[in-house]
Amino acid sequence: MNQRSKLIYRIDNLKKQYGERTVLQIGRLQFHPGTIYGIIGPIGSGKTSLLKIMAAQEKQTSGLIEYDSEPFKTNWVGKLKKYPDIYFANYEMLPQSQSAQQLARNLFPNKADKIKSKYFPSGNKERLWSIPLSSLSPGEISWINCILAVEGDPRVLLIDDYGTLIDQDMEAEFRKRILKMNRDLGTTVILASPTDQVIKKFASVNIYMDNGHVAKIRSRSNKTFKRTRPARKPK
Repeated sequence: MNQRSKLIYRIDNLKKQYGERTVLQIGRLQFHPGTIYGIIGPIGSGKTSLLKIMAAQEKQTSGLIEYDSEPFKTNWVGKLKKYPDIYFANYEMLPQSQSAQQLARNLFPNKADKIKSKYFPSGNKERLWSIPLSSLSPGEISWINCILAVEGDPRVLLIDDYGTLIDQDMEAEFRKRILKMNRDLGTTVILASPTDQVIKKFASVNIYMDNGHVAKIRSRSNKTFKRTRPARKPK
C-alpha cells in the first residue's frame, strides 16, 4: 500500500455533544498523509471541536475516528493518551501565565535560543519574548502560537483560526514555512479558518462546514464540489 492510499485519519458517523447540544455530526471524512487541508466555516460550525477530537484533546460522543488506522488509545482510567507526533496550535489554549520564552524552553529546549534570535531579535519583538501571554494582545498571542506551530516537527500539524489575527506579511511568512514543512518533511497540515480567503491559496483540499456538518469538499486538483451525506445506519 503506497503512502497516498493509506489514511492518516478516518472518520465515520462522528458525533459530538455538549450536554444536549450537538456540535458535530459528520457521516464520513478521510484525510491522506502529506496533504494540506483547510477546514472552513463560521463561528459555531464545529471547526474547533473537530480539531480537538483529531488532536486527541477530546473524545467524540459516538462514532469512529481512526488515526493511522487505529482508534486513539486511552489510559487505564479511560482518558485519551497524548500523541507527541500531533501538534494542536490553538492560541486560546496556551497557558496565559507563561511567556514565549518559557513556552519555547518547555517545548523545544534545544532550539529556544535559535527561536529567540529568529523571531524576537530586538525592539518590540524582543520585549514580547519575556512577557506573560496574559499581558499581550490576541494578535500577539496568535503570532506566538504560529511560531510554536512551525518550529515543531510533528507528523500532523493542526492550527485553529489560522491567519485571522495576524497581518498579511506575517501570514505570508508562516505560509512559506508551512509549505516547506509539508514539502521537506511530509507533514500533514490541517488549518481551520472562518473564511477560505487565505487557506484556499495553498490547501490541496478545503472542507466547508456548516452547523456541525460537512457541507461540501473542494479539491484544488479538480475544482469540483462534493456534498457529503451521513453514512447509513445499519438496519
